[in-house]
Amino acid sequence: MTIRIAGPQRKAPRLCGVVGLIVAAVVMTICLILLALASDFLVDWLWFSSVGYLQVFWITIGAKAAVFVAIWTATALVLWVNGWLALRVAGKRSTQLAAAAVWPAAGSAPPDPLAQWRDRLPWRSMIAGGAVLLAFLVAAAEAANWDTFLRFLYQVPYGADDPLYGKDIGFYLFSLPAYILIKNWMMLTLALSALVAGAIYWAHGDIEYDPHHHSMSPTVIGHGSALLGLFFAVKAWSYGLDRYLLLYGDNGVVVGASYTDVHVGLPALWLMIGLSTVAALAAWANLRTRSYRLPVAAFLLVVIGTSVLSGLAPVLVRQFFVKPSELDLEKPYIERNIALTRQAYNLDKIAARPFAAEQKLTSKTLDANKATIDNIRLWDWLPLSDTYAQLQEIRTYYKFHDLDVDRYWLDGSYQSVMLSARELRPSLLPPNAQTWVNRHVLFTHGNGAVMSPVTRKSTEGLPLLYLRDIPPVADGGPKIHEPRIYYSEQSDNYVIVKGSTPEFDYPKGKDNVYAAYDGTGGIPIGAAVWRGLFAYYFNDPNLLLSSYITTDSRIMIRRNIGERVQTIAPFLRLDHDPYLVISNGRMFWMQDGYTVSSYFPASQPAQDFDLNYIRNSVKIIIDAYHGTVDFYLMDTGDPVAATYQRIFPGLFKPFEAMPADLQKHIRYPEDLFLIQARLYQTYHMEAADVFYNREDLWQFPRQPGGGGIATMAPYYIVMRLPGEPQAEFFLMLPMVPSRRDNMIAWLAARCDAPDYGKLIVYEFPKEKLVYGPFQIEARINQSTEISQQITLWNQMGSRVIRGANLLVIPIENSILYVSPLYLRAEHGHLPELKRVIAAYGEHVVMKETLGEALSALFIEPGGARPVSSTNGETPVAGPSTGQAREALDRYNQAVERLRSGDWKGFGTQFDAMRELLEEMNRRPVGH
Repeated sequence: MTIRIAGPQRKAPRLCGVVGLIVAAVVMTICLILLALASDFLVDWLWFSSVGYLQVFWITIGAKAAVFVAIWTATALVLWVNGWLALRVAGKRSTQLAAAAVWPAAGSAPPDPLAQWRDRLPWRSMIAGGAVLLAFLVAAAEAANWDTFLRFLYQVPYGADDPLYGKDIGFYLFSLPAYILIKNWMMLTLALSALVAGAIYWAHGDIEYDPHHHSMSPTVIGHGSALLGLFFAVKAWSYGLDRYLLLYGDNGVVVGASYTDVHVGLPALWLMIGLSTVAALAAWANLRTRSYRLPVAAFLLVVIGTSVLSGLAPVLVRQFFVKPSELDLEKPYIERNIALTRQAYNLDKIAARPFAAEQKLTSKTLDANKATIDNIRLWDWLPLSDTYAQLQEIRTYYKFHDLDVDRYWLDGSYQSVMLSARELRPSLLPPNAQTWVNRHVLFTHGNGAVMSPVTRKSTEGLPLLYLRDIPPVADGGPKIHEPRIYYSEQSDNYVIVKGSTPEFDYPKGKDNVYAAYDGTGGIPIGAAVWRGLFAYYFNDPNLLLSSYITTDSRIMIRRNIGERVQTIAPFLRLDHDPYLVISNGRMFWMQDGYTVSSYFPASQPAQDFDLNYIRNSVKIIIDAYHGTVDFYLMDTGDPVAATYQRIFPGLFKPFEAMPADLQKHIRYPEDLFLIQARLYQTYHMEAADVFYNREDLWQFPRQPGGGGIATMAPYYIVMRLPGEPQAEFFLMLPMVPSRRDNMIAWLAARCDAPDYGKLIVYEFPKEKLVYGPFQIEARINQSTEISQQITLWNQMGSRVIRGANLLVIPIENSILYVSPLYLRAEHGHLPELKRVIAAYGEHVVMKETLGEALSALFIEPGGARPVSSTNGETPVAGPSTGQAREALDRYNQAVERLRSGDWKGFGTQFDAMRELLEEMNRRPVGH
């Protein structure tokens, strides 16, 4: 009797239909992805053409495409070969069972419906499609590493060898990362091959697994042995690469290869290379026997060998042999770590000089350092930004995002100033004005900048504005002929220029002033095809429908300067603080670019920055109006920058090609200085035994801030170094000993030509106490006069704001401390600079101006004076005009308290005035 198996035959068309729907969905998804990629490609092509870097675009696209195609082809081929072999040799038993299901013998078991459905699947097409799809995913991920492979192909030698293997350091910067990527790809491809082949074998019954029974056919064992042999061969190469990765270890004492790594880890890696090679040969030998024993033995050999040689043995040697004599054994490796870390961060180029930390400042010394005194920064960025916002934002949609410190020659003097661009933020428009036309057509640009000197203030305690208002008014500052800002730090949306309607320029009374863009920025969008492209790219149909777009219109995209630079040169690390420069009546942004690596051998990684090598090799200039971007090569000796220069021949311009006036405004970048300063806290110790014991560890000074204790940040300052003929612009930071608050040194980076980029550390005598910022803060808080005045202000509906930094000002061989004090209404947002606190030696004063504070310290009797070289005593002086002035100040303050009805404050000031007058009456005149 013949049995008809109808169920599976009816289900097969349905299953095929489901498979067809899945295939259609995959094809549709791929088409959408390709369409999105095509739109991205066209937009990038148009944008790179508009900024003049089309060659960079084609090189980048070519590299990505080459990596993608190579990885896709190789991966797909390997997966397809493994799938094809598995399909060719798998399922002979299941085929016989399927035939028996059509003409079953009498009394046999019912046929397996799954087997019939399985045999109807298009396996060859599925294997090819699966291989292509998996390879596509792998290649898409690997294409992001295009620059690693380009650096490998175009690498420039570093010019120095590592001390362990004698290889040029360029091998570690350029070759080793590429080898690691290739090794990882091989491992991934082998794992995917095993999964593809295993799925085919399982579907055809060659792999069976259930709770009571599991088995693999000899065919599966043979195929698995071949793949396992390839895995062990790649593993042997991986162990070979691990020899170089010893140079990046960190055992808490040594960064790089330690004694244990060199004497135990390195021989162990050679043994593991041998074991992996033996395991690979054993696995391939199993192609003849096709048993479990050889693969299992090979696997156990490598696993146990790895556990013992790279796990247990180094731990035992380090614990019982190295630690008892750690300094002696690790000393040469500590010295390597010190030398290579200093080399990786240019710490070896820091010039160390002694600083006497004397107490010999006089009024004549201050006069000789007038440029330093006149540029002591009394305006901190936080209160000044509030003041700028209240006085100069003009409208709610203007915003001062950031304040920058720079220096200019103004009225024949070298002045440190603070300035900020007045950027436009359409998102700050009133809600009912948040229309597409306003955001993209009318409100397109910011306008002008605000500039003020760092020291001066008005009689009301407000900054003196060198640049102000819209259109910009220059009152002592540089004139701005083109104030419109289309490209800035905060620009985050596209805009249309040269449309049928003028753009909003600036408000004027009850009316608005309009203007039309006349620059070279943007991409032509007049043609319908380009409007359609950008409408799809931004998912914005208004670009197709708007009547404001004409044949001459241009669309400006990537107006954020950080995004703009990173799109052109994604391989550069950017400093967090681009700054505004006004030059020849135009406005520019200056951005510092770093070349970095994480593969410099035996170098200490930088905290929070994921690198162990850095150079500030590139200065980038972005025109705020035209949007042009120019890259200038600063460090021609940097091999990473030289490699990128070979990859992109037209990208970098020589630094000499930068306009001369812009060259005057380059400054040492903050991120680089912070990284170097953090490392120099430890790596100024060059002796291995001192380094090991951390005998002379430094740290950043503490200071009050944010309602707690914070560490001091670097700051820019104009000053004259001891022995130098003129003042310069510096970035500096004091240093204190670890767990101490007295100052031990200060580190400075020169920003002016011809010494730009040179770092100097001035070290104090270790036997002399020099007050650090936190100790001076304590003395300020202990001053009865200052603390009472601050308490009084805080109780009268005002809020006292201290300066963010207590400025440490080196003058000659002495240290002066200055801190501004601001007063703000309790519910107001307009801080006023009301007092200046100055400290020198044992003396702390608070006056209305910096000049008065310095006069109280160095000119008036009772102020700080040079210590006598004979007996160390300070001459005693009688009453002075300074004391009379202080009494008059007390009287005026008492009158103010009386007028405001503050009887308590009136009594306090009146009593203080009386005590001062009595003291003056008791003091003898002269001596």
